[in-house]
Amino acid sequence: MSWVWTISPTKIGLLASLGLFALVVSCQTQQATDPTPNPVPIEPDGVEYQATPVPIRQPANFPPITYQLSQNPPTVEGVALGKTLFYDPLLSRDTTISCGSCHQQFAGFGHSDHPLSHGIGGKFGTRNVPGLQNLGWDREFFWDGGVTSLDELPLSPIKNPVEMDMVFADALNRVQKNPRYPALFKAAFGSDTVTTVRFLKAISQFMLTLVSADSRYDKYVRKESGGDFIADELAGLVLFQQQCTVCHATDLFTDRSYRNNGLPMSDGIKDQGRYTITLDEADRLKFRVPSLRNVEKTFPYMHDGRFATLEQVIDHYRSGVKDSPTLDPVLKQNGRLGIALTDTEKKQVVAFLKTLTDDTFITNRAFSAN
Repeated sequence: MSWVWTISPTKIGLLASLGLFALVVSCQTQQATDPTPNPVPIEPDGVEYQATPVPIRQPANFPPITYQLSQNPPTVEGVALGKTLFYDPLLSRDTTISCGSCHQQFAGFGHSDHPLSHGIGGKFGTRNVPGLQNLGWDREFFWDGGVTSLDELPLSPIKNPVEMDMVFADALNRVQKNPRYPALFKAAFGSDTVTTVRFLKAISQFMLTLVSADSRYDKYVRKESGGDFIADELAGLVLFQQQCTVCHATDLFTDRSYRNNGLPMSDGIKDQGRYTITLDEADRLKFRVPSLRNVEKTFPYMHDGRFATLEQVIDHYRSGVKDSPTLDPVLKQNGRLGIALTDTEKKQVVAFLKTLTDDTFITNRAFSAN
């Protein structure tokens, strides 16, 4: 059974906004993962409705997407709802913090203002805010991999007492009572009923559109216009491929593994990393290898934000690596800790890393709050 509505002026405005959103998203979408996406999504309760599919981009130089799109087919309406939720401070206890407060687009959806996550009441967390991009290719999330589903990802910051500090049921209740949401949920899911599943699916749909694949590096490897490298950048690419791709693998620039990269434990926090999830001694001090895409914009660096610049990061690998039982073997070869790089090579690697900045991604209005 299809839904038939009388179109009011308010709904005409909503449809116009959704149409504009579809146009902007389509400009950044090049290749769909499914050439014939389902145009009529069906909810588990059997509700059938007409929606506008959004093909999630599959860049030619990326491995296949891992998110099961068939379980949550993105639509213009679903993405628009998800973006509204992403930027809504209503989801925090004191209505001051949204997901977008910490994941800022100009910073590669990271948080350059503070080394550690910054939540309600000026409270600080214990880890640096990771950038959000290419999430459809991830299977585990956060520095310790404590969340294993993109659809469940928003639950943690909403409930975290130093981030949004909200009982999820209360957050859901606020959304249910807010007058702006019934039309958005009805457009996205064919019903204005706000459920946990719909809430989480909508935010996932928005996050799935955050595909960053238009840096100068991408244009270089795809042999597209604008992909020219200068000598230092080419030399830095060669050095990066020789020294860094064991961990920062593929054009996602992460192998998704957990590694101890020799950071001395920070005073006070004493973060044990992946060990807090697995309780396996072999995982002590191991943290998830982050993607290096937009790394020029996602400072400060490391799980605790201890380094402010890329130069400081490379200096750590040159001379700051601390030995421990779980230190990654890559950083302890032939009796030497770290990675040997000259000052010139350091400069060249930094030059290459800056070619991973995707200006199209960090300025795309389809991803912004307004």
